[in-house]
Parts: sequence; structure tokens; C-alpha cells
Amino acid sequence: MKASFLVPLLVTFGAAVGAAVDADRIDYEGYKVFRLAVGNNATQLSDLINSLSLSTWKGVPKAGHSSDIVVPPPKLEAFEQGTGGFDTEVLHDNLGASIQAESDFEVYAAGSANSTWFNSYHSYADHLQFLRDLQSSYPSNSEIVSAGRTVAGNTITGIHFYGSGGKGKKPAVVFHGTVHAREWITTMVVEYMAFNLLTNYASNAEIKSFVDKYDFYIFPILTAAGFLYTQSNDRLWRKNRQTNSASSCLGRDINRNWPYEWSVTGGASTNPCAEDYKGQAAADAPETQVLYKYIDSVKAAQGVKLFIDWHSYSQLFMTPYGYSCNVVASNNAELQSLASGFASSVRAVYGTSFKTGPICTTIYPATGCSVDYVDAVTNADYTFTTELRDTGNYGFVLPANQIQPSSVEAYAGVRYLLLNMN
Repeated sequence: MKASFLVPLLVTFGAAVGAAVDADRIDYEGYKVFRLAVGNNATQLSDLINSLSLSTWKGVPKAGHSSDIVVPPPKLEAFEQGTGGFDTEVLHDNLGASIQAESDFEVYAAGSANSTWFNSYHSYADHLQFLRDLQSSYPSNSEIVSAGRTVAGNTITGIHFYGSGGKGKKPAVVFHGTVHAREWITTMVVEYMAFNLLTNYASNAEIKSFVDKYDFYIFPILTAAGFLYTQSNDRLWRKNRQTNSASSCLGRDINRNWPYEWSVTGGASTNPCAEDYKGQAAADAPETQVLYKYIDSVKAAQGVKLFIDWHSYSQLFMTPYGYSCNVVASNNAELQSLASGFASSVRAVYGTSFKTGPICTTIYPATGCSVDYVDAVTNADYTFTTELRDTGNYGFVLPANQIQPSSVEAYAGVRYLLLNMN
């Protein structure tokens, strides 16, 4: 019945944000995204990227891996001349057109928290309204919660839901989405987890057993100011919007800012202009401060059974640690078994393949990340991070028609965890 409230109109993200778009907005018209096979030429490619001041989507080039590189029109000729010896694939022939297609939002009518929500991406204001509408549909076993405020004063809003035993009495499952502002698919997938579990609680015995067994704390958007900026100025912005005293560059990577092994070198940048800038001190980002305190308080009150930090892209499901490639979690064997089960369950839905393993050896070193902290300091029972679809054909600009399949297959993986965790 509620489906009739969703008006089948489209608005572009600039109009949907509800705030003025700055004059320095990047529209990416004519930009191209290339994938290059690095081979043994990582240094040569890094030098070219640095000389042309290009951005990459998967960090610095690594030998034996591929590198996804964004090239603006004025630098195309120089880039093509410098990469003549590389095996090259075009991922986006016109990145601006890809962003425009992704960013046609369906209009959301307040009160219509139903499955059509997952047909498109949405404005920040509509994400908040969707959560409020979802909660108001199930007032007896859910509540809107806040982990605190962002650097810009936005509330880090989540939904907490629970089963027949009442709230705060069972071990917690905690999901973090949109840790990095440009990773829009994570917002939708994390919201799908809440939607699927709440809407099917009364009719599906298995789902009822999950919600009766655990308290769920689901936060779809952690970096609200950054997320807003992706919808008004720069679709590919990654960090928060925090000022830096020694630089005009803005932002910290809040997933390199958690206060565990933050000072280890090699897993984050000390350059304020870098996308993985770690900050001037551990937990000096307001988001990090409130998030680690919040999950620690949940742990103290009821325990944390499962924590997943949701990211995109690369199709990975990973375990601690990021700060070292020589250290693994104390329960690593069990984590690897569960991760394999997650990946197998995802693959069984649509054939989507996820690689598994510890963060450092599976993707790259990452210091000051939430997964390491939640495992080692919070001491959650099971801690993972995932990189959702895809492996680079679209990258961060994943078309809206992949929201539902991404969500359905991700839930299949989560279902496996909920069935098999001790």
C-alpha cells in the first residue's frame, strides 16, 4: 500500500541536496577513468601520477596490481604519452555523464519507507527521513539513536532495533556505512539491512530469531559533511570536511584516525591534501572521537558480537589487521572461516565473487582503522570490513540498478554470519 506514495519523478543531486551549490563544483565532464596494469612499473606510474597531479581510486600503484586513475581533459594527452607502454582499459569514457546517470534521484515522499527506496540513490535529507519513517513503522522495537556529531555539527544518526526481550539486553551487531563520503552504495546496503530485518521480523521466523538474539545498531552515514559535499560540489570527495591548521586542504580520513596503532608508518598519509590523511593526532576528528566512545559504551553495556565497517569498491571481505601484515587477530582461524562463508553465500546469489583475508595482505596497509580498534580495544567477538561492488568497471560511481542486487547479496553474507557465529 505504501508504494503508491513514491512519486516516479527524478531530480538531480544538486537540486535534491537542499543547499546552495558552490561555484567550485566539479562536474567531471570529459574526465576519463583508466585502469592500468602496473606490472613492475609502480615507480614509473607513481611518478607520472604525481607529475600530473592526478587522483587514483585505489591508492598508490602497487607492483603486480591494477591502478584506476582519473584524468581531466587538459591532461589526457600527457597521460596517454606517459602510459604508452602500459596495458590500459577505459572504465569511464566520460565520468561526468556516468555521475549524472547515477545521480538522478527518485523523489521520496515522507512516510513511504518501502522497497522502492532501493531503486535509486538519495539526498542526505531523504536518508534521514527514510530512517525516521522506518523507525516510526516499528515503534515497539526500534528507536533513532545518535553516536554524536560530525565536525560540521551534523548528527551521526542511526537506527537501533531489537527483539522480544527488549532493548539493550542482548549482544550488539554494529554496522557503519559511508565512512568515506563518496561510497554511496554502502549507505544503501546498510539501510537495506535495517529495512529487511525490521520489515520481515513479524513474518519470517529466521529473521525474528536474529533480531531476538541481537540488538542491531545501524549507522548508514558516518561522514555526513563529506557526504553532503559529494552531493553539492565533488562527487568523488572521500574525507570529512575538517580544517587543518597548517594547510588549506580540508579533511581527515576518519578510517585512518582511530586511536589504535595510529602512529605506525606506511598505512596512511601525513599530508593534509592526501585522501588518506591520518590527522595531526589519533582521534582528532570529531567523528572518530564519538564513534569509538559509542561502540565502547555499547560493549560495556551489552557486548559487541559483530562489527562490520562497510566500504566500496573491490569486492572484498576482510579481517584484522590493517596496521601490520605480520599480525592477525587472536581468533583469526574462526574469522577466516566465517569470511569464506560470507563470500560463498554472496556468490551463491548472483555469482559475485569476493576475496577474503586480513586487510593488510588483501588490499593494503591501513593504520588507525576502525576494524583494528574494534578488534583489539573494544574487543568485539567478530570484526570485519568489506569492499562492496564492483571491481572497477564503475568503481565509486556504481549505477543505481546495482543497489538492489548489491543489497540482496550482502544480506546473504550477513545471514551466514548470523547463523554461524558462536
